[in-house]
Amino acid sequence: MIHQYKLGGYNIVLDVCSGSVHVVDDIAYDLIAAYEDPSAVEKIAAAYPDVPVEEIQECYDQITELKEAGQLFAPDTFEPMAGALKQRTSGVVKALCLHVAHTCNLNCSYCFASQGKYHGERAVMSFEVGKRALDFLIENSGTRRNLEVDFFGGEPLMNFDVVKQLVAYARSVEKEKGKNFRFTLTTNGVLVDDDVIDFCNREMSNVVLSLDGRKEVHDRFRVDYAGNGSWEKIVPKFQKLVEARGGQNYYMRGTFTHANPDFLEDIKTMLDLGFTELSMEPVVCAPEDPSALTDEDLPIVLKQYEDLAELMRQRRREGRPFTFYHYMLDLSGGPCIYKRISGCGSGTEYMAVTPWGDLYPCHQFVGEEKFKLGDIWNGVDNTQVQDEFASCNVYARPDCKDCWARLYCSGGCAANAYHATGSVKGVYKYGCELFKKRMECAIMLAVSEEDDGTEEDL
Repeated sequence: MIHQYKLGGYNIVLDVCSGSVHVVDDIAYDLIAAYEDPSAVEKIAAAYPDVPVEEIQECYDQITELKEAGQLFAPDTFEPMAGALKQRTSGVVKALCLHVAHTCNLNCSYCFASQGKYHGERAVMSFEVGKRALDFLIENSGTRRNLEVDFFGGEPLMNFDVVKQLVAYARSVEKEKGKNFRFTLTTNGVLVDDDVIDFCNREMSNVVLSLDGRKEVHDRFRVDYAGNGSWEKIVPKFQKLVEARGGQNYYMRGTFTHANPDFLEDIKTMLDLGFTELSMEPVVCAPEDPSALTDEDLPIVLKQYEDLAELMRQRRREGRPFTFYHYMLDLSGGPCIYKRISGCGSGTEYMAVTPWGDLYPCHQFVGEEKFKLGDIWNGVDNTQVQDEFASCNVYARPDCKDCWARLYCSGGCAANAYHATGSVKGVYKYGCELFKKRMECAIMLAVSEEDDGTEEDL
């Protein structure tokens, strides 16, 4: 399978199953599209009367050579591996999302976690529960040395003392257990102070900072319980934290909604504030929610992704680059085929832990009782649900079979699929459209960075 598109002044041809990316001239672009037609050369010659037919035939022959080399029209040989690859890591857990606080000091109306309560009661995790969660991770991590733990909420800084105690405990046992912990913290910023900054810079491999961009956009949703916006309070704190981290190992994470499908303006605001490690995520909410993205928003959002890619290319050439999470793409080195086929590993390699120790496939399933996997004391006992997630790969979704992006999205987010279709093996079609556009933009940026505007034609 191939995917062809034009973006950023390039004619781009992606060979889906080999991962080869070709930047070609117009004749080669049209020839590849018509290649399987027996009269392809004649038809392209008729479309380009000023080009000698011998040149078109030569181009056709070069395409044939690439096909024979496995770089165009490569067959899909991965489907038989899908189940087997995941079985190799069966029972091995490599990451936990610790919900140290099911409570929050903000009252964001679009919050998928119901303002941190996850459809239940407010609660915070005790050190004893958190310690047992870390022990559970160690006990179930097999021979894996590197383990990941995300402190999440609600707002995890509302339980900061326990976060510090848990990190100290993990550090005290990692050498003995032959493990290396990598910690991440996600925060809305309200409680960030010098102690938090010092601790994060010392212990957190990454911090995720919630900021929606423009003040009026951010303060529309991210308000306290008195209805006051949080932008003025958190921006200086975030700037101080990022500066103290040397401008690295953080993400400024925004959410865009029906209120701001023109999210590029929010990214520009973040850049003006001095932030360069950026992510903007589409809102996750029910279709009837006023915040939900609509069909009318879709062309606006798709154009924003294209304009964002152009802004990134422009700023890179000016020596002012910035990172956008969804455009981080390594065309030559990764991700590996296991990741491409199997996806995120939710429910198998990755789980979320509630304040009282229950296990769920990921943070977006917390509170939905039928997805409860078990708990950190007794392990996974809901094997039926875990087996469903274990079999949840890109080839388990019929709608993905003919999609050119399937080996990049790995079938997409199981939570989004479930909330959109009622099945973790369904397809969230709106999200698919956004993802495909992001991949087109990311590939174009990679091509641009490789040759910075100098095309090598077939």
